Amino acid sequence: MFDIFSDCKSTTLFAKKPYLCDKITRMTFETSVLPCGLRIICAPYHSNVAYCGIAVDAGTRDELPQESGMAHFTEHLCFKGTQRRKAWHIINRMESVGGDLNAYTGKEETIYYCTFMREHYARAIDILLDITLHSTYPQHEMDKEVEVVIDEIESYNDSPSELIYDDFEGMIFQGHPLGRNILGEAERLRQLETKDILQFTHRLYKPERMVLFFYGDITMKQIVREVEKHIYHYPLQIGTESPLPRATPIHTEQPHPIKRITKDTHQAHVMIGAKGYGATDPHHLHLFLLNNLLGGPCMSSRFNLALREHNGLVYSVDSSLITYTDTGLWGVYFGCDAHDVDRCIRLIRNELQKLVDAPLHASQLKAAKRQLQGQIGISWETGENVAIGMGKRFLHYHSTQTCEQLCLRIEDITAQELWDTAQDILSPDRMSILMYV
Repeated sequence: MFDIFSDCKSTTLFAKKPYLCDKITRMTFETSVLPCGLRIICAPYHSNVAYCGIAVDAGTRDELPQESGMAHFTEHLCFKGTQRRKAWHIINRMESVGGDLNAYTGKEETIYYCTFMREHYARAIDILLDITLHSTYPQHEMDKEVEVVIDEIESYNDSPSELIYDDFEGMIFQGHPLGRNILGEAERLRQLETKDILQFTHRLYKPERMVLFFYGDITMKQIVREVEKHIYHYPLQIGTESPLPRATPIHTEQPHPIKRITKDTHQAHVMIGAKGYGATDPHHLHLFLLNNLLGGPCMSSRFNLALREHNGLVYSVDSSLITYTDTGLWGVYFGCDAHDVDRCIRLIRNELQKLVDAPLHASQLKAAKRQLQGQIGISWETGENVAIGMGKRFLHYHSTQTCEQLCLRIEDITAQELWDTAQDILSPDRMSILMYV
């Protein structure tokens, strides 16, 4: 999913193809802040389908050392009972009208969100506020759900192509909360009690650390009226502790290790990468464009051409860019026969070196921009992507960004800027490598 509202993720393009931005150029945002500190952002979307969610400024990096896995476990437990509802009533609240209620946990936030027919917007706001502000985390539900989460952990352990992303991030951010696994550890999770979750949520699940986002054909006035109704009826469980300052990763130069882990798998699995930029760093957008050129979703990406199309060494090769508020991580993953690992690494280094050695030609730069702008425009047709991206950006950066604004920023990128970024981040001698062999 494109993080289209992040500071990450052309005038000429839009002038020639105005249909790409006909809807998005008219997009506007409205914001409001309630006395309790809850921020609200909404954007009009003329459809019978609407999207609503709550973004909580509480992720894995906000856990105390003894709370590993707490943010993700809390996300699961918010569906297991509130002051007004039991677990069945929570999961049935939106499904009974054909809607969907879901959530996920990241390193810097937890997102709860709904998709529904617009006439059920009051129902969506009600259930979202209820599970995020009034969950009770009953012990008997915790004892059951912990086994579900442990099964989730084991499923990752059985999937090396997924596990290696977590292990690589743990290697790059070793010793920092960003290096922790989101899911936590089974032994610690089994020791948790209701009081532990309540302590965590009283510290972090506060209205002033939340954003309610809405993308649909409902006015801000209607949304605020509905939110105030539920906050009035149900006293908030607000802790008195001050939120902890968010730790900043060490920015000094780190060693670039090559680590091999023996695993009994048919293929070898490999990650190559380096630290990137934070979302507020202007250079991040340059790396975003380079990442798409190297290993984006298209079969014409440079890594795919070099490893698969020209040499038949892999089924797929993908590069990714993870962005946090103050740092980031760029990496490329591939799986191949063990005897082809060194050759694949050499081909990837060659592609990186090309970008480091010389700037892109004008025609290459133009093609790279056009491709990325088109992908962003298509991603805006998925309302859920737009809604969640809008909520995350407003949560962390107190700002908004339309698709057109993002594409105009991409159009302004120069070949020199890309070259500088490639030399700063993508130099082969800066790469760390993790291998499952």
